[in-house]
Amino acid sequence: MTSDPAASGNTSPGRPSAGVDPDTLMRIKSLKLRAKTVVEGFFSGLHRSPTHGSSIEFSEYRAYVPGDDLRSLDWKLYARSDRYFVKKFEDETNRRCYLIVDQSRSMSFGSLEYSKIDYARTVAATLAYFLTTQHDAVGVLTFDVEIGDFVPAKIGAKHFHQILVELSRPAEGRGTDIDAPLRQVASLVPRRGLVILISDLLAHPDTLQTQLASLRARGHEVVLLRVLDPSELDLQLQSPSMVQDIETGKQIYVDPESAKKRYQEQFEQHRQQVQTICSNTGVGYYEMSTDQPLDRALSSLIDARNRLGGGGNRAMNGGRRR
Repeated sequence: MTSDPAASGNTSPGRPSAGVDPDTLMRIKSLKLRAKTVVEGFFSGLHRSPTHGSSIEFSEYRAYVPGDDLRSLDWKLYARSDRYFVKKFEDETNRRCYLIVDQSRSMSFGSLEYSKIDYARTVAATLAYFLTTQHDAVGVLTFDVEIGDFVPAKIGAKHFHQILVELSRPAEGRGTDIDAPLRQVASLVPRRGLVILISDLLAHPDTLQTQLASLRARGHEVVLLRVLDPSELDLQLQSPSMVQDIETGKQIYVDPESAKKRYQEQFEQHRQQVQTICSNTGVGYYEMSTDQPLDRALSSLIDARNRLGGGGNRAMNGGRRR
C-alpha cells in the first residue's frame, strides 16, 4: 500500500521504516496487548525517522493545510522540525470517530494462520487504542447482513475496554450489507466526525455510492480500509477444483487456467469501481493485505484526523491505493 500525500492536500505523517510482523502479532492472545504493541512500535518508528523531530503534533498540534489561519502557526515547532503545524483549538482536541467493522462470513476466510476478521479486529482495536490515548471519542459498529453490536463514541480507558469486549465477541456472520451500517452511522452521528469502514468490500460497489456521499455531505471525514488475504490478491490454483462460496455455501467447479484470468479481471474491475467512488466522494481508500504490518492503518488514521482538523468538507483528489 502506498500513500499519495498530494492527494489530500496536506502533509502526510512520516512512516516507520518497518512494522510489527503480523504473524508474530497475531500469536498474542490479548487484543489489547496487540493494539498497544502496534501503537508503541509505530511511535518508536516515528522517533527514529530522520524526517521527524517530535511526535507532539499528534496530541497538541496538527499539520497545516491550505486555508488555515496563519496566525495559528507554531513557528518555534517549525524551527525545530522544518514543517508547518498549527495549534489545535478546543473543539479539535476531542473529536468523534466511529469504526465500522465487517463481520460477514467472507471475513472468516484466511490462507494464513489467522483470518481477515482476526486482522480487522486487531486493526480496529489498534485505532481505538490510539484514539483513546489522544483523548478522542471512539465508537464501534459491527455488521454482516444486519447491524450487529453498537458502542456509542465516548472517551476513556473504561470505554476502550468495552470496545475490546465487543470486538472479541464470536462472529456468526452471513452475507454482507454495507449500506445498512453506513445509513445507521449517518443517522446516529449528528456532529462532524471521522468514520472508518474496515471490510473486505465483497459487495456491489453501487451500494457504497449513496451512503458515502451522504456522510461526506454531512461533513464527516470517511476512510475505507479494505482488508484482503494475500491469496485474494494473487489467486493460485494448481488443478481443477470444487470451491465453495464462503457466504452462500454454493459449490462451484473451477478450472485454474480460465478461472485465474477471469478472477483477476473481475477483481480489478471491482477495485477500480470502488476507487472511483471514493475519489468522486472525497473518501480515503487503503488496501491492507493481512500479511502486511498493521501500523499502516495508523498512518491512514492520522492523515484523516489532520484533514478533519483542517476542514472535514475538503474532498480529496484521489483515494489511497495499494
